[in-house]
Amino acid sequence: MQKLLLLGDEAIAQGALDGGISGIYAYPGTPSTEITEYVQASKYAEENNIHSTWSANEKTAMEAALGMSYAGKRAMVCMKHVGLNVAADAFINSAITGVNGGLIVVAADDPSMHSSQNEQDSRFYGKFAMIPILEPVSQQEAYEMAYHGFELSEKYKLPVLLRITTRLAHSRAGVQTLAQKAQNNNSLPSDLRQFVLLPAIAKKNYKKLIGMQAGIEVASEESAFNQYIDGKDHRLGIITTGIAYNYVMENFQNKELSHPVLKIGQYPIPRKQVMKIVNECEKVLVIEEGYPVVEEMLKGYQEAGTPVTGKLDGTLPRDGELNPNIVATALGLETVTDESIPELVKNRPPSLCVGCGHIEAYNALNQALADYSEGRVFSDIGCYTLGALPPHNAINSCVDMGASITMAKGAADAGMVPSVAVIGDSTFTHSGITGLIDCVSEKSPVTIIISDNFTTAMTGGQDSKALGKIEDICKGVGVEPEHIRVFRPTKKNLDEMIEIMKEELAYNGVSVIVPRRQCIQTMKNKKLAKKLVQLNLK
Repeated sequence: MQKLLLLGDEAIAQGALDGGISGIYAYPGTPSTEITEYVQASKYAEENNIHSTWSANEKTAMEAALGMSYAGKRAMVCMKHVGLNVAADAFINSAITGVNGGLIVVAADDPSMHSSQNEQDSRFYGKFAMIPILEPVSQQEAYEMAYHGFELSEKYKLPVLLRITTRLAHSRAGVQTLAQKAQNNNSLPSDLRQFVLLPAIAKKNYKKLIGMQAGIEVASEESAFNQYIDGKDHRLGIITTGIAYNYVMENFQNKELSHPVLKIGQYPIPRKQVMKIVNECEKVLVIEEGYPVVEEMLKGYQEAGTPVTGKLDGTLPRDGELNPNIVATALGLETVTDESIPELVKNRPPSLCVGCGHIEAYNALNQALADYSEGRVFSDIGCYTLGALPPHNAINSCVDMGASITMAKGAADAGMVPSVAVIGDSTFTHSGITGLIDCVSEKSPVTIIISDNFTTAMTGGQDSKALGKIEDICKGVGVEPEHIRVFRPTKKNLDEMIEIMKEELAYNGVSVIVPRRQCIQTMKNKKLAKKLVQLNLK
């Protein structure tokens, strides 16, 4: 046992390592990426053959982790909140199959959309699946929830959702570790048909899941992660969850907190403790980061007629992150910190790196499209999404992973010809291949630009599953070889790039253009350099 200074993400990873994990599965996505990277850098993980290779997407990660659980081992799968949308099919059904070895699903939510398309709250998924949910208030709790979460999972034979938010994931604090647990031995489920979701079996499993709910709620009532702190002033009761608890306590560092507080870290919400604070207080304020999940549930079953305030009535804002000042205002206190930005700090909008290959690809695309009407370029999620901003102004959409190709197809179906999709190499293997198959099947007049920089650049340069495979994948799904065009996006190649793009834009069918140049942020990556040489890409 030792004391470590860890990010919230790293605390979860260390908790999983100490808790007897045998494999971690993930696709990189901020703010969850560092969990897997910590395991990948762990000497202990390497020596004990703990799986930590990146998956093609969150769905494959979830399914692989479920497979490891089936074999009796403990597994963790990590993703950002929108990644849980991708994994949702397997995630929801894993509650019906149940688990064998302990399985923790980590969803890192991103209030304020620092690097995301929305602010969705993953607790809704956990409630929908009817499984236990854990939500830490600190790095220490994040560690302990990961450490003990496998036992909770194995006790109820269900996956456990561990929900964190950006501020906890990317802030650092001291963590006291616990005794290292050995990995589970391989063991098959006692019922070898448990994971076969034919209707007859699924119906039986679903009834079993429903029957577990009372026991899962008792576990929440008894959980050390749920804490009732009594207070003498019952004019107001405070129910708070996760990191929002810290914002409450920061407002009372130098003064007495006289109101009762219920801190919720394990769900289903502990009904008895909730009703205690509701029945004893004149009014209840719910302070939670994300959606008004607890507030809505509380309004749904509280019996005393006690007024409940929070996000639904505007006491707290519905969008963005909470902070101590917002919470202070809701509590009727003076704000405790100065949030003004000094004049010497100048706004700096995000931009593509100087020397990035995406820049030259966009310069060529803009010129190649000069003779066509505007608004026909559908982009995807990655560094290249910054092509929406000046000076490029080159793209017209960014919805979800893989949507560029399918939206371009839909626009072409509507008569917008040519229609262009821009997607990165890692995103292509994440969610783009199936859309390409649709295009090939109907010979859609779509030009697909797969901007290949050999890595998952936006999240820090993780491995790309597309490395050295793009042309073969495109040929394999039926793209005509003569319409798979590759070039190096540089200033000196501009005329060639424009000509190739014009030719493919004029083609009445599916064409794939691959601007290929290494991400400049990975130039010092010796492991990648060796791979590129082996694949004859450098």
